[in-house]
Amino acid sequence: MSAPQFGPRPQLAADVARLIRARIFDGGYRSGGYIRLDQLAAELGISVTPVREALFRLCAEGLLTQRPHRGFMVAPVTARDIADVADVQAYIGGELAGRAAELIDETELDRLAQVQDRLEDAYLADDPELAVTLNHDFHRGINRAAQSPKLAQLMSQTTRYALESVYPTVAGWPEQSNHDHRRVLAALRGRDPQAARTAMNEHLCAAVHPLLEHLQRTGVLEDQ
Repeated sequence: MSAPQFGPRPQLAADVARLIRARIFDGGYRSGGYIRLDQLAAELGISVTPVREALFRLCAEGLLTQRPHRGFMVAPVTARDIADVADVQAYIGGELAGRAAELIDETELDRLAQVQDRLEDAYLADDPELAVTLNHDFHRGINRAAQSPKLAQLMSQTTRYALESVYPTVAGWPEQSNHDHRRVLAALRGRDPQAARTAMNEHLCAAVHPLLEHLQRTGVLEDQ
C-alpha cells in the first residue's frame, strides 16, 4: 500500500495506525518482520511522535509486539484470529440491529434505503472506494439508531480487522451483500428485532469467508 499524504491534524496517529494495519493485512509488512520507527516517519514525512503512538496502539491490538533494542515486530495473523473477531462482530452487530429495529425512525430508515440504493449503483459502476464508504455509512446508521453508544464503540473497534476494502473486489460478494442489506432493511421496517438480529448476524458471519480467502491468497495467514 502506497503512503498517502499526511497533514498536521489530531487524527494523525490514527491515520498512521490505519496505514500500518492495512499494510499488515495486504502483505506489505510480513509476520516476523520489523517496522522501523525512524524509517516510517521519514517515508511519511512526519515526526516520530505520531508514528510511535500508532505503533503502540497496534501493540495493544495484538498486531505488533515490541522487542527491546530491536523495534516493533509484526505478529502472526491466523485464521482463528480472523474467525474469532468475526464471531464477535456478528454477535454485537446483530444485537445493535435488533435494538435499532425498535428505535429507528422513518426518516433514518428512508436515509438507509437511499444509502443502499447508492451502494448498489457503486457496485455496478465498479467504484470500490465509494462502495466502501457507503457500506460503512449503512452499518454506522444502524449502529447509531440502536442508541447503545458503548456497544457501538465496541463494534467500531472490531471493524479495524474487517478490511472493508477487500469485499467490493471479491467475486459474488456485492450481490450477497446487497441481498443481506435488503433483508436487514426489511426487518427494520417491519419493526422485527429478532429478524433484524438474525439477518445482521448471518450477514457478518458470511463476510469472514471472503476475507480469509483474500488473506490466504496474499500469503498473510499463518498456518496453524
